[in-house]
Amino acid sequence: MAPGFDENVLVHGLQPVRVEIVEYDPAWPARFAGRAAGLRGVLGDRARLIEHVGSTSVPGLAAKPVIDIAVAVDDPDDEPAYLPDLLAAGYELRVREPRHRCLQGGDPGLRTNLHCYRPGDVEVRRYLAFRDRLRASAADRGRYAVVKRELAGRGEWADMNLYAEAKGPVVASILANAGWVDPR
Repeated sequence: MAPGFDENVLVHGLQPVRVEIVEYDPAWPARFAGRAAGLRGVLGDRARLIEHVGSTSVPGLAAKPVIDIAVAVDDPDDEPAYLPDLLAAGYELRVREPRHRCLQGGDPGLRTNLHCYRPGDVEVRRYLAFRDRLRASAADRGRYAVVKRELAGRGEWADMNLYAEAKGPVVASILANAGWVDPR
């Protein structure tokens, strides 16, 4: 197990996966916009923020073909307030942590991960700082792409979360370049 990763938060347990990194697709922003519109239709005012995060939100960056979206809801732990509507819209709960839920959905060719947090949560601010740094720095974007491809080339991972955890050192370095100071 990777340090800091708790497999007990996985609703369906570990799911082995091979990570595929593909070249940037200029259609990804439009795909996000469609997903965001759908989420606004499902959640209405309960969605306090909907942001495209993750590698598909960074023009020119090679990525897993997955649209990552940060969604702010008043209280992610109050599942009856929003989760039934997301489940009915075709999303599946994958991760249940205090103050955070991750759901997956979308068509097989372009999966979507929803990361549900409170408005202003430190993790949302961290996602945005990381995304914005990658958008602004070709050097950091290139370093990140190299690490992602190297990790993807290692073969099967016991779970996607372990792959994400393995990127931790380069993510921390890029956040430091962005001036990020963890408030915890």
